[in-house]
Amino acid sequence: MPLSTLTQLCLLCATAGSTAVSEIPEASLTDSEQAVIEHIRVYHRQAYRGDVPLRLQPQAVETINLELLTDTGISSFQQALDLSGSIARQNNGGGLWDSFSIRGFPGNENMPSGYLVNGFNAGRGFSGNRDLSNIEYIEIMKGPGSALFGRSEPGGTVNIITKKPQFEPQGYLLFSAGKFDQYRLEGDYTNGVTDQLAIRLNGAVQDYGSFRDFVGNEKTVFTPSISYRIHPGSTLNYEFEYLQQRQLFDRGVVVLNNDLRTLPRSRYLGEPDDGPTKVHASGHQLTLDSSLWQRWTLLAGLGYRTSSLQGYSSDAELAEARQSLFEDGETLTRQRRYRDYDSKDLTLRFELSGNVQLAGVTHHLLLGTDAFDYSLYTRLDRFRGPAGSYSLNIYQPIYGGTAAEPVNLYINDETQRGIGLYLQDHLAFTERWHLSAGLRLDRIKQQLTEQVSGVASEQQFTQFSPRFGLVYQYSPHLTFYSNYAEGFVPLSGTDFNRTMFEPEQSESLELGAKFSLDAVQGTITLFQAEKSNILTSDPLNATFQATLGRARSSGIEIDLHSHLSDSLYADFSYAYMDTHTVGEALNPDWGSLVPAGSRLVNVPKHNASLVLTKLLQLAGKDSKAGIRLRFVSSRLGDSVNPDYQLPSFTLLSLFASSELSEKLSVQLNINNLFDRHYVHNSYNELWTVPGEPLSYQASLRYQF
Repeated sequence: MPLSTLTQLCLLCATAGSTAVSEIPEASLTDSEQAVIEHIRVYHRQAYRGDVPLRLQPQAVETINLELLTDTGISSFQQALDLSGSIARQNNGGGLWDSFSIRGFPGNENMPSGYLVNGFNAGRGFSGNRDLSNIEYIEIMKGPGSALFGRSEPGGTVNIITKKPQFEPQGYLLFSAGKFDQYRLEGDYTNGVTDQLAIRLNGAVQDYGSFRDFVGNEKTVFTPSISYRIHPGSTLNYEFEYLQQRQLFDRGVVVLNNDLRTLPRSRYLGEPDDGPTKVHASGHQLTLDSSLWQRWTLLAGLGYRTSSLQGYSSDAELAEARQSLFEDGETLTRQRRYRDYDSKDLTLRFELSGNVQLAGVTHHLLLGTDAFDYSLYTRLDRFRGPAGSYSLNIYQPIYGGTAAEPVNLYINDETQRGIGLYLQDHLAFTERWHLSAGLRLDRIKQQLTEQVSGVASEQQFTQFSPRFGLVYQYSPHLTFYSNYAEGFVPLSGTDFNRTMFEPEQSESLELGAKFSLDAVQGTITLFQAEKSNILTSDPLNATFQATLGRARSSGIEIDLHSHLSDSLYADFSYAYMDTHTVGEALNPDWGSLVPAGSRLVNVPKHNASLVLTKLLQLAGKDSKAGIRLRFVSSRLGDSVNPDYQLPSFTLLSLFASSELSEKLSVQLNINNLFDRHYVHNSYNELWTVPGEPLSYQASLRYQF
């Protein structure tokens, strides 16, 4: 089979909505290639997708596949998202959660970013750093998706597709060791127990040191799953997730006068005796995938997740009037904090999809309903003495300082309940012209009790989310599309006055082209989106948040996968994002004005990733070698201080692997080859997260 056709098949298996056959025109394939395709089946359909192939949907979807993650030696979700030019890192909660913006729009910067796992909400709550041991591929569905799955940022939604049980035996064990005493053991095994029942067991244990003094990460992940074929057209799947994580809460370093070298990258400014913050998370997914009649299908599912985070930290005081560092340049005043966060998230979903002929037009229909019950408990205690009362010399730190036991600052007990109905009709007027129209109705109720003040708040709202798209298929290999959509996101928590936040509202427009030309597949997209009620930190009350107002993001994205030759291929992702506030925003609690045109924190204008992979023979063994380039332009480092800018950086990394035998292979990854000094993200000049220096990792894989 030609390599370009094989590439199409690989991309197809990762993106098809129903069966693999529908994505590649049979007329373009030889008889032998069609024979291969006839044996490919996708037994696990995706929710909110229907029976329309991705190339005919009016939306840009970027896929990060397992092979790319394996080659680059990536084992964490946040690192995987660095491969997308559309995504930038945001405040990571002391290193204990994943947070990112898409197309320039971050979510709540004091909460982890939302994402989906097999179409179920998984990012809400505090579930630690997502592991990749059970991930098959990652979809970045760009633009708002509220017309289908509800709550959605205008930049897009990330959907993780997990590995599913197979009926043929396969598996591997992977051991890796790297610089800074980083060790990891990962395993995966699947097999059929009977002709109808298959199982899969995978997980990982890691003990990671760090270039940061005292900071380490211990994590255990276990993700078993089972699949039961009720009959040839119906499958019942169950997946379980378990995670335990322990890590010192780490706000990073301080940066004075925009000098990233104010302190060594290794300098820890918390208190080692605080002990690790502990994260526990578990998840259950039960789904039914059933073929009904005349290609109509039913997808039904139930998801339930719990998470908790508890621990102490010693964080730099952000209020200038209390911070001694701004007086003597060396004494850092700190707060001692205690966090106790818990969440429970229950989701139900029923969905029908299929097509009918009406008046000579094919209607691809998708209709469904879902409901959720989400509860979030957040308790923050704080000791905040006079300036210098609980401090550390940033140049000659002496740890072991004592502070009074923190007292309650707030205890929020919040519930969100909602039900949604959605309908999408994809009309195929001709072979070339398609129109997609979707509408979703959500009814959401929020209740919050702040137990320290005794203030109880409640709000409920009804939200309509429309989406309209037009598709023109110029040829089987080139498609143009346009898309308009509106979206919303309910916001958790309250401001300093204990007032609940109105939901974010957004609207988005994009124009794009999808192509598959010989050895090049990709998407080029122009977009513009605007949203209101954005949350950001309150500079006078740093523990709380306030609304910024409106912001707009516009730009261009280019995502390419190309075979430059039979043995050399490239994965390229680039985004230009012009993201700024719309109109002046003044909040009386801030005492500061955010002028129109201000940039959003941690969002670069230019963001790019390039991975080049070369297939070769070393000593007669199948091998790979490659380079990875990552470029991030300058960014705003503090939402209310335009003078604090994070400089641009370019990172070069190398990777190589070789098969020592049929079952045994070895791999070497070298990251940040030139040891660039850079910053991942920042909340403030006193809470700035430095990037890892030059590092390396060696891995040994046993395949069975």
